Amino acid sequence: MVTVCLFLEKADPELEAIRQRRMQELMAQHGAANPQNAGQQKAQEDAKQEAEERRQMMLAQILSSEARERLSRIALVKPDKARGVEDVLLRAAQSGGISEKVSEERLISLLEQINTHTSKQTKVTIQRRRSVLDDDD
Repeated sequence: MVTVCLFLEKADPELEAIRQRRMQELMAQHGAANPQNAGQQKAQEDAKQEAEERRQMMLAQILSSEARERLSRIALVKPDKARGVEDVLLRAAQSGGISEKVSEERLISLLEQINTHTSKQTKVTIQRRRSVLDDDD
């Protein structure tokens, strides 16, 4: 029993030293990377926010107030669909395809066109389980 206690006493400081080194490594990785990542992350967030502001300004120039309102309501329900419509409108404006503000009616027709091209077909197949007693005759 004495040898076991001595072994535990010898192993415990070694184990504690290993734990402390590992903790210092983790803190160094987290601490050293954290200020650098925080600066980079803040810069990325600022860039994303600026890009989003430019995007909203361009959409405000392209869309009438009613069309913007409709698009914002769509974004509440289906954000990915609204983003796709915004992308289509911005590309058309950049290529010169839009000469005047897009009205709500024109936006609705654009949405209908997009819906016809992206409509998903749902297919339902029903498989009936057959019992051993059922005859195919």
